[in-house]
Amino acid sequence: MTLRVAIIGAGPSGMYAADALFKLGISVEVDAFDRLPTPYGLLRGGVAPDHQKMKSVAKYYDRVASHPNFSFFGNVKIGRDLSVEELRSYYDACIFTCGAETDKKLGITGEDLPGSFAATEFVGWYNGHPDFQNRVFDLSQERVAIIGQGNVAIDVTRILAKTPQELASSDISAAAMDLLLKSKVKDIYLIGRRGPIQAAFTKMEIEELGHLEDCDVVVQPKDLENCDPGDNHKAQKNLEVLRALSVKPREGKSKCIHVYFYRSPLEIQGDASVKNIVLGINRLENSNAVLTDEREDLNVGLVFRSVGYYGVPIPGVIFDEKKGVIPNVIGRVEPGLYVSGWIKRGPSGVLGSNKPDSTETVQSLLSDIPILTHCKNRSTDSLIKLLKSRHVTVVTFSDWQRLDAEEQRRGQEAGKPREKFTSITDMLSFLHGEN
Repeated sequence: MTLRVAIIGAGPSGMYAADALFKLGISVEVDAFDRLPTPYGLLRGGVAPDHQKMKSVAKYYDRVASHPNFSFFGNVKIGRDLSVEELRSYYDACIFTCGAETDKKLGITGEDLPGSFAATEFVGWYNGHPDFQNRVFDLSQERVAIIGQGNVAIDVTRILAKTPQELASSDISAAAMDLLLKSKVKDIYLIGRRGPIQAAFTKMEIEELGHLEDCDVVVQPKDLENCDPGDNHKAQKNLEVLRALSVKPREGKSKCIHVYFYRSPLEIQGDASVKNIVLGINRLENSNAVLTDEREDLNVGLVFRSVGYYGVPIPGVIFDEKKGVIPNVIGRVEPGLYVSGWIKRGPSGVLGSNKPDSTETVQSLLSDIPILTHCKNRSTDSLIKLLKSRHVTVVTFSDWQRLDAEEQRRGQEAGKPREKFTSITDMLSFLHGEN
């Protein structure tokens, strides 16, 4: 009997899981569901628009999706359009790969003031993600604080610091490009609570900041004192780049990135909007940040927090509220129900980290096959009819290929890799010949 598997979330983890299933050497049908009409998740909505080489992995996902036993159900949200219980009646096994869809908060006074945002909101906005197109960012502000020193924080820093010419070959959204053209941002503060050894960014990301056309980078030499990376190769490489930046003289460029270590945000201040952020000075004890009595005010008009992601509960599936994940053992929640990616392990690693993670989960599924309860309804056509009866417009993979081709065509006209659809309504209208 053919194994029927549903994958909930058609991002990198989902595509790697599908590939692992097809490589098992058994008869298997895979249907991947995504709440958006577009597949590939963070590859499309999270990877920086000026990092086009990283997006080349989409060709690999395309090959997986072209398998004759793969189907894409875009614009279908599990828990809204279809309950988990209903879904499980159509599939022998379900793998949730829906990632960590929200962000962690700082938990400080003033965090909800206008002008204070999650970095993920800004990233989603400039990447054309439909969820974030109603956000309004006041780039008339000259000073911006970015809390966090992971690669997402670096991406936000870099996008704010780049010239229009540097962004011209990216697939940044048209709305974002228009606003960035009017940007008055001059000083960008990249703030971490611990030291250079503990910073989460990679050498490539921090090194790239030192090669921007019209932006200096300032690293305080004193912050690099007494830093011993030991045998931590990642920290060794980061420290090497930071030391080079710390002795590089300012060139009088119009913008400047200030890299701050050993500082924690204590309060965001302002009346109608962000005006100031109070930072506490830290010292390290066994690599942990310990707050001292020293304080520092930083007058900024915008704050972006980038301190981690958090999973979102799915109705009908057990959830760990503290960790923001679906509890599991090597990907198994229970026989027939599995997880992979950030919803499995938390927000860690890079895109490639999801491949072994998904393979591990699929191996757990494989070992459970003898005890799986076979689904009652083995007809995908029946499922499609059910969704249609609920007025759900299902976007197929061939529909996505049409959207993809149109985005690339529009991008070519604008001299870009693609010009993205940023509205689900616009995507569906195009597919139905309404524009």
